[in-house]
Amino acid sequence: MIKPLLAGLTTILIISILILSSVPPVSRDALTHHLAVPKLYLTHGGIYEIPSLAFSYYPMNLDLMYLIPLYFGNDIAPKYIHFFFGLLTALLVFGHLKKRIDKTYALFGAIFFLSIPVIVKLSITAYVDLGLVFFSTASIIFLFKWIESDFKLKHLIVSAVFCGLSLGTKYNAIIVFALLSMFVVLIYMRTSHNAKNDTEAVRSVKALSSGFIFIVVSLLVFSPWMIRNYTWTKNPVYPLYNNLFNKSDTEPISYGLGMDNESLDKDKNKKLGPFAIRRIIYHESLLKTVFVPVRIFFEGEDGDPGLFDGKLSPFLFILPFFAFIRFKKDDRLLKTEKTILLSFSLLYILFAFFKVDMRIRYIAPVIPPLVILSVMGLRNIFLLLSERFSKFSGRIYQFCLFAFFAVIVSANAVYIVKQFDYVKPFGYLSGKVGRDEYIEKYRPEYAAFQYANKNLLPDVKILCLFLGNRRYYSDRELIFGDNVLINSVKSGTKTTSDMRKKGITHLLIGYDLFNWWIDQNLNDGEKIFLKKFLKENTALVFSKGGYGLLELH
Repeated sequence: MIKPLLAGLTTILIISILILSSVPPVSRDALTHHLAVPKLYLTHGGIYEIPSLAFSYYPMNLDLMYLIPLYFGNDIAPKYIHFFFGLLTALLVFGHLKKRIDKTYALFGAIFFLSIPVIVKLSITAYVDLGLVFFSTASIIFLFKWIESDFKLKHLIVSAVFCGLSLGTKYNAIIVFALLSMFVVLIYMRTSHNAKNDTEAVRSVKALSSGFIFIVVSLLVFSPWMIRNYTWTKNPVYPLYNNLFNKSDTEPISYGLGMDNESLDKDKNKKLGPFAIRRIIYHESLLKTVFVPVRIFFEGEDGDPGLFDGKLSPFLFILPFFAFIRFKKDDRLLKTEKTILLSFSLLYILFAFFKVDMRIRYIAPVIPPLVILSVMGLRNIFLLLSERFSKFSGRIYQFCLFAFFAVIVSANAVYIVKQFDYVKPFGYLSGKVGRDEYIEKYRPEYAAFQYANKNLLPDVKILCLFLGNRRYYSDRELIFGDNVLINSVKSGTKTTSDMRKKGITHLLIGYDLFNWWIDQNLNDGEKIFLKKFLKENTALVFSKGGYGLLELH
């Protein structure tokens, strides 16, 4: 009875996500990076260096897949591609739990994973995080197969290949690579069965050799992106750690006036540590900051950086504890797997906590391991109940199990319902809301882009101020993060000539943040100079939704 119900829930969940995905892209990173860079490649006719866009140096395994639908003029299909990797991860979770427990718990694990709010949010956007999640999870699963097969080399190599693919998807995978490389050596040292006659020195050599193979294969798979970046910048992981490779270079990313609220915070805080950011910006006490690794499971909220800009599930924190209550009764392999899953999750979260200001999707690779542990913990709860209460069996067992499943999934279902209210896909899918109208509702600068695309010559160059680098919908050349305007205002001279030297013909300004920035950063004389410059040297050609397009005389 439970299996058909779970299968039905899975179908409803997948259909819901597909519906939510079937609208034009409006999420920030898709418009600044994941769709914008492939679009530039298509316009240029191939991959090329874009020094003004630091995102273009990131690894792009999934972004290159988005080139195919974009070539045919479809920018919704990349969301389906991204969601496909979420489905593949759910299959990995299902397969592993089916092998370790049974099909019922495995189905629940797949549903639980797919319905977690941050996974739903990622599934309806053209990002790359679900690719990272799939490749990192596959690498862990094949690491388990390597242990189970008594350390057959082929499983280690496949695990390393998936780790390399995760590195080629997003730089966050560097943590995955570091942790799994360490685990390979430690696992062999502690669990190898075929080395009973080996001395400790021989076992150490074999363990180090396994780690070396894992590292080499992973880096070989990742190497095309390292070669590209080294050729362009002499730094294989540009723009990361650039001071190590190019000590004379300044910071590669210049934010200037191109950012929105979130990016302004990043620019202001990029030299602060995560503890200082949470104290100064979010006004948190030290105790609250220390408990961030716990709070992320209970307090997440979309669009709020102070609340980690994403939402997990409390059950991901609570249930894994129960995976270890029968730990002594587990066989050796299951003990090893649970230890790896827990260690990977804890170390990854802690590394992210100490390294960056926490965002939920930064720790997305730990979600499948925690889901697996959660399902194992849930099974242990019901095993204990069965042992303690002799009548807890048959239909009563199934009813209680399904009730527990329903409580966990329904908490996530509430989030999905809210997404329908926010995304409003049915108006677009029914044709009541047109594409332009839908995009403009979420991205008010879109109207200015459309005007420029239709009315300005192809060779114009637009300096964008406070647009958050959202360039995807523009067919004209845009400049972000260029400080030519502020430098001229500060010096009080040559504003127009400085812009003309750079080929700038127009300005596109987000008024609200522009006015706020003026009040915060310019003195009275500079404000007068800027007002005079705009009045005498520009003409407003289009204005709508708080964004204005000005032409330079």
